[in-house]
Amino acid sequence: MLFIVGVLIILVSVIGLYGIHGNIGILWQPIEFGIIFGGAFGALLISSPMHVVKGVAKSMGTVLKGPKYKGEHYLELLGVLFAVFKLAKSKGDLALESHIENPSESSLFSAYPTFQADHHALEFFCDYLRLLTMGANNPFEIEAVMDVELDLHHEADHTISATLGTLGEAFPALGIVAAVLGVIVTMSSITEPPEVLGGLIGAALVGTFFGILVSYGFVSPMAKSVELAHTADSQYLNCIKAGILGHMQGYAPQISVEFARKSLDATVRPTFAELEEMLANAPAPEAG
Repeated sequence: MLFIVGVLIILVSVIGLYGIHGNIGILWQPIEFGIIFGGAFGALLISSPMHVVKGVAKSMGTVLKGPKYKGEHYLELLGVLFAVFKLAKSKGDLALESHIENPSESSLFSAYPTFQADHHALEFFCDYLRLLTMGANNPFEIEAVMDVELDLHHEADHTISATLGTLGEAFPALGIVAAVLGVIVTMSSITEPPEVLGGLIGAALVGTFFGILVSYGFVSPMAKSVELAHTADSQYLNCIKAGILGHMQGYAPQISVEFARKSLDATVRPTFAELEEMLANAPAPEAG
Protein backbone atom coordinates (compact mmCIF):
# COMPACT_ATOMS: atom_id res chain seq x y z
CA MET A 1 0.00 0.00 0.00
CA LEU A 2 2.76 2.45 0.90
CA PHE A 3 4.51 1.61 -2.37
CA ILE A 4 1.41 2.52 -4.39
CA VAL A 5 0.93 5.73 -2.41
CA GLY A 6 4.58 6.64 -2.95
CA VAL A 7 4.35 6.00 -6.71
CA LEU A 8 1.26 8.20 -6.96
CA ILE A 9 2.94 11.02 -5.03
CA ILE A 10 5.99 10.88 -7.31
CA LEU A 11 3.89 10.89 -10.48
CA VAL A 12 1.73 13.77 -9.30
CA SER A 13 4.70 15.77 -8.00
CA VAL A 14 6.91 15.29 -11.05
CA ILE A 15 4.70 14.63 -14.08
CA GLY A 16 1.56 16.37 -12.84
CA LEU A 17 3.21 19.58 -11.74
CA TYR A 18 5.35 19.65 -14.90
CA GLY A 19 2.14 19.53 -16.90
CA ILE A 20 1.09 22.89 -15.45
CA HIS A 21 3.67 24.75 -17.52
CA GLY A 22 4.97 22.13 -19.97
CA ASN A 23 3.77 19.83 -22.72
CA ILE A 24 3.30 16.38 -21.17
CA GLY A 25 3.07 14.84 -24.62
CA ILE A 26 6.77 15.38 -25.30
CA LEU A 27 7.58 13.14 -22.33
CA TRP A 28 6.15 10.15 -24.18
CA GLN A 29 9.22 8.81 -25.95
CA PRO A 30 8.83 5.01 -26.26
CA ILE A 31 12.08 4.60 -28.18
CA GLU A 32 14.02 6.29 -25.38
CA PHE A 33 12.22 4.09 -22.84
CA GLY A 34 13.02 0.97 -24.84
CA ILE A 35 16.71 1.89 -25.00
CA ILE A 36 16.90 2.48 -21.24
CA PHE A 37 14.90 -0.54 -20.07
CA GLY A 38 16.43 -2.84 -22.67
CA GLY A 39 19.93 -1.77 -21.69
CA ALA A 40 19.11 -2.26 -18.00
CA PHE A 41 17.70 -5.75 -18.57
CA GLY A 42 20.72 -6.74 -20.65
CA ALA A 43 23.08 -5.47 -17.95
CA LEU A 44 21.14 -7.50 -15.37
CA LEU A 45 21.55 -10.67 -17.43
CA ILE A 46 25.27 -10.04 -17.91
CA SER A 47 25.97 -9.38 -14.24
CA SER A 48 23.77 -11.96 -12.50
CA PRO A 49 23.13 -15.72 -12.59
CA MET A 50 19.60 -16.81 -13.43
CA HIS A 51 18.58 -17.52 -9.84
CA VAL A 52 19.39 -13.90 -8.93
CA VAL A 53 17.48 -12.62 -11.97
CA LYS A 54 14.46 -14.66 -10.84
CA GLY A 55 14.94 -13.38 -7.30
CA VAL A 56 14.91 -9.78 -8.52
CA ALA A 57 11.68 -10.47 -10.44
CA LYS A 58 10.07 -12.07 -7.37
CA SER A 59 11.19 -9.17 -5.20
CA MET A 60 8.58 -7.01 -6.93
CA GLY A 61 6.01 -8.86 -4.85
CA THR A 62 8.04 -8.08 -1.73
CA VAL A 63 7.96 -4.38 -2.59
CA LEU A 64 4.16 -4.48 -2.82
CA LYS A 65 3.46 -6.70 0.19
CA GLY A 66 6.34 -5.88 2.54
CA PRO A 67 7.85 -8.48 4.88
CA LYS A 68 6.49 -12.00 4.51
CA TYR A 69 6.05 -12.59 8.23
CA LYS A 70 3.59 -10.58 10.30
CA GLY A 71 2.75 -10.67 14.00
CA GLU A 72 0.37 -13.63 13.68
CA HIS A 73 3.08 -15.70 11.98
CA TYR A 74 5.39 -15.22 14.95
CA LEU A 75 2.66 -16.05 17.43
CA GLU A 76 2.00 -19.32 15.62
CA LEU A 77 5.72 -20.04 15.45
CA LEU A 78 6.06 -19.69 19.20
CA GLY A 79 3.18 -22.13 19.55
CA VAL A 80 5.02 -24.63 17.34
CA LEU A 81 8.17 -24.27 19.41
CA PHE A 82 6.28 -24.79 22.64
CA ALA A 83 4.49 -27.89 21.34
CA VAL A 84 7.72 -29.45 20.09
CA PHE A 85 9.73 -28.68 23.21
CA LYS A 86 6.94 -29.87 25.50
CA LEU A 87 6.77 -33.20 23.68
CA ALA A 88 10.56 -33.55 23.74
CA LYS A 89 10.70 -32.72 27.46
CA SER A 90 7.99 -35.18 28.43
CA LYS A 91 8.93 -38.10 26.16
CA GLY A 92 12.46 -37.37 25.00
CA ASP A 93 13.87 -36.00 21.77
CA LEU A 94 13.40 -39.35 20.03
CA ALA A 95 9.63 -38.83 20.27
CA LEU A 96 10.07 -36.13 17.63
CA GLU A 97 11.52 -38.51 15.06
CA SER A 98 8.26 -39.49 13.34
CA HIS A 99 7.22 -35.83 13.08
CA ILE A 100 10.45 -34.48 11.62
CA GLU A 101 10.90 -37.31 9.11
CA ASN A 102 7.49 -36.67 7.56
CA PRO A 103 6.46 -33.17 8.67
CA SER A 104 3.82 -32.76 5.94
CA GLU A 105 1.76 -35.53 7.59
CA SER A 106 2.70 -34.79 11.19
CA SER A 107 -0.20 -34.40 13.61
CA LEU A 108 2.05 -32.08 15.62
CA PHE A 109 2.76 -29.66 12.78
CA SER A 110 -0.70 -29.93 11.22
CA ALA A 111 -2.07 -28.03 14.22
CA TYR A 112 -0.08 -25.05 12.87
CA PRO A 113 -0.93 -24.99 9.14
CA THR A 114 0.77 -21.72 8.23
CA PHE A 115 4.08 -22.91 9.64
CA GLN A 116 3.65 -26.35 8.09
CA ALA A 117 3.14 -24.75 4.66
CA ASP A 118 6.37 -22.74 5.00
CA HIS A 119 8.71 -25.33 3.53
CA HIS A 120 11.91 -23.38 4.10
CA ALA A 121 11.26 -22.69 7.80
CA LEU A 122 9.90 -26.20 8.35
CA GLU A 123 12.98 -27.77 6.80
CA PHE A 124 15.28 -25.53 8.85
CA PHE A 125 13.51 -26.49 12.08
CA CYS A 126 13.34 -30.20 11.32
CA ASP A 127 16.99 -30.40 10.26
CA TYR A 128 18.16 -29.20 13.67
CA LEU A 129 15.64 -31.27 15.56
CA ARG A 130 16.98 -34.27 13.64
CA LEU A 131 20.45 -33.49 14.94
CA LEU A 132 19.05 -33.64 18.47
CA THR A 133 17.51 -37.06 17.83
CA MET A 134 20.88 -38.21 16.49
CA GLY A 135 22.58 -37.26 19.76
CA ALA A 136 23.93 -33.76 19.16
CA ASN A 137 23.95 -32.10 22.58
CA ASN A 138 26.43 -29.22 22.43
CA PRO A 139 24.46 -25.98 22.01
CA PHE A 140 27.58 -23.97 21.14
CA GLU A 141 28.45 -26.24 18.23
CA ILE A 142 24.86 -26.23 16.99
CA GLU A 143 24.76 -22.44 17.27
CA ALA A 144 27.92 -22.16 15.15
CA VAL A 145 26.39 -24.33 12.42
CA MET A 146 23.16 -22.34 12.57
CA ASP A 147 25.05 -19.07 12.23
CA VAL A 148 26.77 -20.32 9.08
CA GLU A 149 23.46 -21.36 7.53
CA LEU A 150 21.74 -18.12 8.52
CA ASP A 151 24.64 -16.09 7.13
CA LEU A 152 24.34 -17.92 3.81
CA HIS A 153 20.61 -17.26 3.74
CA HIS A 154 21.18 -13.58 4.56
CA GLU A 155 23.83 -13.32 1.87
CA ALA A 156 21.44 -14.77 -0.73
CA ASP A 157 18.80 -12.20 0.22
CA HIS A 158 21.37 -9.40 0.24
CA THR A 159 22.51 -10.36 -3.26
CA ILE A 160 18.99 -9.77 -4.57
CA SER A 161 18.54 -6.36 -2.95
CA ALA A 162 22.10 -5.32 -3.86
CA THR A 163 21.56 -6.35 -7.49
CA LEU A 164 18.36 -4.30 -7.61
CA GLY A 165 20.26 -1.37 -6.07
CA THR A 166 23.03 -1.67 -8.67
CA LEU A 167 20.41 -1.75 -11.39
CA GLY A 168 18.96 1.47 -10.00
CA GLU A 169 22.35 3.11 -10.10
CA ALA A 170 22.70 2.18 -13.78
CA PHE A 171 19.54 3.96 -14.96
CA PRO A 172 20.97 7.53 -14.98
CA ALA A 173 23.90 6.38 -17.15
CA LEU A 174 21.57 4.52 -19.49
CA GLY A 175 19.45 7.67 -19.65
CA ILE A 176 22.53 9.55 -20.82
CA VAL A 177 23.13 6.87 -23.46
CA ALA A 178 19.59 7.36 -24.74
CA ALA A 179 20.07 11.14 -24.67
CA VAL A 180 23.33 10.92 -26.62
CA LEU A 181 21.64 8.78 -29.26
CA GLY A 182 18.90 11.41 -29.42
CA VAL A 183 21.50 14.13 -29.94
CA ILE A 184 23.00 12.08 -32.77
CA VAL A 185 19.58 11.98 -34.40
CA THR A 186 19.27 15.73 -33.87
CA MET A 187 22.67 16.43 -35.43
CA SER A 188 21.77 14.34 -38.43
CA SER A 189 18.76 16.62 -38.91
CA ILE A 190 20.67 19.87 -38.45
CA THR A 191 19.19 21.34 -41.63
CA GLU A 192 15.66 21.13 -40.25
CA PRO A 193 13.89 24.29 -39.03
CA PRO A 194 14.31 25.36 -35.36
CA GLU A 195 10.92 24.02 -34.24
CA VAL A 196 11.84 20.54 -35.49
CA LEU A 197 15.29 20.67 -33.92
CA GLY A 198 13.76 21.85 -30.64
CA GLY A 199 11.46 18.84 -30.58
CA LEU A 200 14.35 16.47 -31.31
CA ILE A 201 16.50 17.98 -28.57
CA GLY A 202 13.62 17.84 -26.11
CA ALA A 203 13.02 14.19 -26.96
CA ALA A 204 16.72 13.47 -26.40
CA LEU A 205 16.69 15.14 -22.98
CA VAL A 206 13.73 13.00 -21.95
CA GLY A 207 16.17 10.06 -21.82
CA THR A 208 18.29 11.77 -19.17
CA PHE A 209 15.20 12.85 -17.24
CA PHE A 210 13.63 9.41 -17.38
CA GLY A 211 16.81 7.57 -16.33
CA ILE A 212 17.28 9.79 -13.27
CA LEU A 213 13.59 9.61 -12.31
CA VAL A 214 13.45 5.81 -12.57
CA SER A 215 16.67 5.46 -10.59
CA TYR A 216 16.10 7.78 -7.64
CA GLY A 217 12.33 7.79 -7.68
CA PHE A 218 11.60 4.09 -8.11
CA VAL A 219 14.30 1.42 -8.46
CA SER A 220 16.72 2.53 -5.72
CA PRO A 221 13.91 3.00 -3.15
CA MET A 222 12.54 -0.40 -4.19
CA ALA A 223 15.95 -1.96 -3.53
CA LYS A 224 15.97 -0.44 -0.04
CA SER A 225 12.45 -1.70 0.57
CA VAL A 226 13.44 -5.24 -0.40
CA GLU A 227 16.53 -5.06 1.83
CA LEU A 228 14.47 -3.96 4.84
CA ALA A 229 11.85 -6.65 4.19
CA HIS A 230 14.51 -9.36 4.02
CA THR A 231 16.09 -8.06 7.22
CA ALA A 232 12.72 -8.14 8.97
CA ASP A 233 11.98 -11.68 7.74
CA SER A 234 15.36 -12.93 8.96
CA GLN A 235 13.95 -12.73 12.49
CA TYR A 236 11.79 -15.77 11.78
CA LEU A 237 14.66 -18.24 11.52
CA ASN A 238 16.54 -16.46 14.29
CA CYS A 239 13.51 -17.01 16.52
CA ILE A 240 13.67 -20.74 15.79
CA LYS A 241 17.37 -20.68 16.56
CA ALA A 242 16.87 -18.99 19.94
CA GLY A 243 14.21 -21.51 20.92
CA ILE A 244 16.25 -24.56 19.94
CA LEU A 245 19.31 -23.33 21.80
CA GLY A 246 17.22 -22.72 24.92
CA HIS A 247 15.81 -26.24 24.68
CA MET A 248 19.27 -27.73 24.20
CA GLN A 249 20.48 -26.04 27.37
CA GLY A 250 17.81 -27.84 29.35
CA TYR A 251 15.33 -25.05 29.99
CA ALA A 252 11.62 -25.71 30.42
CA PRO A 253 9.52 -25.25 27.26
CA GLN A 254 8.06 -21.99 28.58
CA ILE A 255 11.54 -20.56 29.14
CA SER A 256 12.86 -21.68 25.74
CA VAL A 257 9.85 -20.11 24.04
CA GLU A 258 10.36 -16.92 26.03
CA PHE A 259 13.96 -16.80 24.78
CA ALA A 260 12.57 -17.08 21.26
CA ARG A 261 9.95 -14.38 21.88
CA LYS A 262 12.51 -11.94 23.26
CA SER A 263 14.67 -12.37 20.16
CA LEU A 264 11.97 -10.63 18.08
CA ASP A 265 11.69 -6.97 17.24
CA ALA A 266 9.02 -5.07 19.14
CA THR A 267 7.04 -4.46 15.94
CA VAL A 268 6.24 -8.17 15.54
CA ARG A 269 6.81 -9.58 19.03
CA PRO A 270 3.64 -10.97 20.64
CA THR A 271 3.05 -9.80 24.18
CA PHE A 272 3.53 -12.20 27.04
CA ALA A 273 -0.24 -12.21 27.63
CA GLU A 274 -0.97 -13.02 23.97
CA LEU A 275 1.50 -15.89 24.08
CA GLU A 276 0.06 -17.25 27.33
CA GLU A 277 -3.46 -17.17 25.90
CA MET A 278 -2.39 -18.94 22.73
CA LEU A 279 -0.47 -21.64 24.62
CA ALA A 280 -3.43 -22.21 26.96
CA ASN A 281 -5.60 -23.04 23.95
CA ALA A 282 -2.93 -25.00 22.06
CA PRO A 283 -3.62 -28.67 21.27
CA ALA A 284 -1.75 -31.24 23.33
CA PRO A 285 1.26 -32.69 21.44
CA GLU A 286 1.21 -36.34 20.44
CA ALA A 287 4.20 -38.62 20.26
CA GLY A 288 3.27 -40.56 17.16
